[in-house]
Amino acid sequence: MITTGSESKPTHNEVIKEAIPTLAGNIAATMASGTDQFSADDQQFTKFHGIYQQDDRDLRKTQKKFMMMIRGRIPGGVMTPKQWLTFDDLASTYGNNTLRITTRQSIQFHGVVMSGLGPLIKKINECLLSTLAACGDVNRNVMASPTPARTHVRARMLEDCRRVADALRPQTGAYHAIWIDGVQLNLDDPANKDFVDPLYGKTYLPRKFKTCFVMPPVNDMDVFTNDLGFIAIVENGQLAGYNLAVGGGMGRSHGQTVTYPRLADVLGFFKPERIVDIAKAVLTVHRDFGDRTDRKHARLKYVVAERGVEWTRAEIEQRTGFKLEPPRDYKFTTTSDVYGWNKALDGTWFLTLFVETGRVKERQKVALRRVAEKFGAIEFRLSANQNVILANVAESDKAALNELLTEQGVKTDNQATVLHAASMACPALPTCGLALAESERMLPSLVDRIEKLCAEAGLAGEEIIIRSTGCPNGCARPYMAEIAFVGKAPGRYQLWLGGNASGTRLNRVFKDVIKEADVETELRPLLTRFAKERNSGERFGDWCDRVILNERPAAN
Repeated sequence: MITTGSESKPTHNEVIKEAIPTLAGNIAATMASGTDQFSADDQQFTKFHGIYQQDDRDLRKTQKKFMMMIRGRIPGGVMTPKQWLTFDDLASTYGNNTLRITTRQSIQFHGVVMSGLGPLIKKINECLLSTLAACGDVNRNVMASPTPARTHVRARMLEDCRRVADALRPQTGAYHAIWIDGVQLNLDDPANKDFVDPLYGKTYLPRKFKTCFVMPPVNDMDVFTNDLGFIAIVENGQLAGYNLAVGGGMGRSHGQTVTYPRLADVLGFFKPERIVDIAKAVLTVHRDFGDRTDRKHARLKYVVAERGVEWTRAEIEQRTGFKLEPPRDYKFTTTSDVYGWNKALDGTWFLTLFVETGRVKERQKVALRRVAEKFGAIEFRLSANQNVILANVAESDKAALNELLTEQGVKTDNQATVLHAASMACPALPTCGLALAESERMLPSLVDRIEKLCAEAGLAGEEIIIRSTGCPNGCARPYMAEIAFVGKAPGRYQLWLGGNASGTRLNRVFKDVIKEADVETELRPLLTRFAKERNSGERFGDWCDRVILNERPAAN
């Protein structure tokens, strides 16, 4: 039975998970019925299968056009050329002919209607990837730094990433039944009704759970924004182990101060052979102590914040049967990707391609397809900054790959201005049902406007991390940015300032509501002051944190 730890009633999500623990719902029967939409309950179950039902919000005034967003589960963001070609085909055949790279090293399809849902997911499984647990109250896609490092440790880190992804995968047979066999499970069968996942139990987690691996000095995964983070500690060229970070998360709600973004705490160090034991222990702490009565208060970060770091460490140690060592020294310097061509330790080359707001489309989509068709030995790696890395490129293939990209108008040098290269946005309108304001469609032109302000202030070429989201849930990790726009209503945003380049500090609210049209009015005096008052080498986010945000109380 569901336990909540209080007299409050469990949420409706908890009730339906307990009633149908296979997560099958009536998904298969609904798809076979010819309808264009799922029931409210089945929309909760489809999330576990990597699917969100949405509608085209540009059309809402005249009609309700239902469509699906499907997200892949791609551990470490690594894909073969054949897998990339499969995703490219599916986007063209069933989606809106774009591939949306997410901030968690995955790919989303948008605009898929009900009839295309089954064939799309089956093809993903046939190329040896999946959508299971890409969404839902389970561990999501496990991330790992994609950039080839100056050490062989990255290969071991990716191996550990895949081990954790496999160990934390839900075991329900409903996914195979629905998407491979096309069969609706009998919900009254005792074998289905009494199913209990060996790790998650009958009701899974109270909310989503996010995991990542990162290797200092690069924090390209924003490790502290995750429920569970592994910070690789490299000593004498070898992986000594991981520092364990627990309890981060971005989501919050406007006007509800009991919800807030939080950075994970570093609890200690452990040897790499303990990785699966640690991952399961942290996840089951969330399973057993997370709030099942209020989904806005259900993330692991609230358990850690309210019960304390010492309690959390002790609970993890009790579940694993060993003590964490004191954290080892490390330092983060950047969250950015390394653009352009670079040489890897093994002598191969890798090329990081800038993808504006993560949307692969038009000539860039064609170019990457042709790369996948021609160069079968390379790897496609997705970055948490929404870019594509072409890795394992042989020296002999570099010129031909360059030529192919150039033919399609895809730059390999000077791909984007500094501000665009450091920006990030969630999809928001017209697809996301939670969006309160524009984000992806708004940010590029807004960055252009901020570039003009920087030039006026004598700051041309100055890197400032700018992120936007259409709502406060924080999918583009806005609360880590030097400048962030968080949607409150159409054309209106909260303005957050003061994050840093290393991804180790939260920003704070500067203005509760600004109009998009008034961005210049709000930022011009700040950028002008920054140019005149900054310390030598000081970044905009550091200056805001030191000066502006301490001059007056932050907005609510």
